[in-house]
Amino acid sequence: MHVTRIERIERIKGAALAGARGLALSLLSLAGSLVLFVTSVVSIVCIVVGVGLFTTPPLLRLVRSHADVRRMLAARWCGVTIPRAAYRTRSGDRLPGPLGQPDACLRMLRDPATWRNLRWLVADMTAGFATALLPAALVAYPVEGYALAAGLWRVFDGGVWWYGFVPVSGQATALAAAVLATLIAVAAYYVAEPMLRVHFTLTRRLLAPHGAELRHRVEELARTRHDAVDASAAELRRIERDLHDGAQARLVAMGMNLGTVDALMESDPATARALLARARADSVRALEELRELVRGIYPPVLAERGLSDAVRALALRMPVPVEPRTELPGRPEAAVESAAYFATSEALTNAAKHAAATHVRLQLTHQHGVLRIDVTDDGRGGADPEGSGLRGVARRLDAFDGTLTVNSPDGGPTSVTMEIPCSLLPPGSVA
Repeated sequence: MHVTRIERIERIKGAALAGARGLALSLLSLAGSLVLFVTSVVSIVCIVVGVGLFTTPPLLRLVRSHADVRRMLAARWCGVTIPRAAYRTRSGDRLPGPLGQPDACLRMLRDPATWRNLRWLVADMTAGFATALLPAALVAYPVEGYALAAGLWRVFDGGVWWYGFVPVSGQATALAAAVLATLIAVAAYYVAEPMLRVHFTLTRRLLAPHGAELRHRVEELARTRHDAVDASAAELRRIERDLHDGAQARLVAMGMNLGTVDALMESDPATARALLARARADSVRALEELRELVRGIYPPVLAERGLSDAVRALALRMPVPVEPRTELPGRPEAAVESAAYFATSEALTNAAKHAAATHVRLQLTHQHGVLRIDVTDDGRGGADPEGSGLRGVARRLDAFDGTLTVNSPDGGPTSVTMEIPCSLLPPGSVA
């Protein structure tokens, strides 16, 4: 098959890029995986003296983030999709301190995905390091051979410099080194990109969830679907009740007043005018209630301007000062936007009503395919994740595989973290 000059240049660029990426991956595999594995093992061993109960959860979360980074690079660099593990992290975890709590540690250690991640760290800092370094070596090593042929061999002043299996001691052997460098460069031209894909294929083999975890995942999805259906039915009942008891009642009363006005128009004009004024006031209140109802279903600012502007508007309506920081390069899908908005609204309302807070920080970010919302207040703390408000937020997030973490020691501060796996639509797109 004939390869055009442009295709050849693109392939050379691809091999060089694979070498650079391989070098970055080899450093990530050796340094990141080695450090995380050693510290995690030491922390787990220290559980017997109690310290590990508090240090292990944050370390294992770092391991999960490290694995998620590798998943992202696999998809971006080689198109290799590595499914994210269905971690058995229960929504509504309560953490009494910044380092976690013992039952969270034990729950994470009972999770098969945790041990699979640790096994992957061992493979990543050995076989993963080798498969990542090989493309980098194939791309970079020929440079030394050509440098020797260009005269670098003279620097050794009569000594012998080994290039591969070629002992370079003069110009003739330096040219032999250049021939070997050419063969290595040809190998890099054909092998560098496939070897990088081998690295990510090995990663997928070790990180992808297996049968038992997939069954657990199906059970979790069935449970969250059931909760979502129940929540949807409850929301429909609330809307029906609000319509019946609010706007509908006022419209019925307004219709009765207008009927009375028609009967009294000629016999008692003063009473008729008073009833007309009352009907006008009822119409205004009914319109306000309908607007509030629509805003509770899907706020117009959320539909028109997106989640960032919607939470800023929400912050302005809070009775306590809220400092919003939003860093979203796009918009989530409409359903995710709605869930994130109402979950944020509930968290801010809890801070204002129950925490006696004087200041609230709200941060909205999206990294590594996860929408993250952090709400931190300076209130008295002691928030109960099993309370109706936070339990409702957890159910709302469960429908999207989201998690809720509450860190609320007595005396404060309280930090509520909500995470929803999702992708973002480009800026300007309609969610």
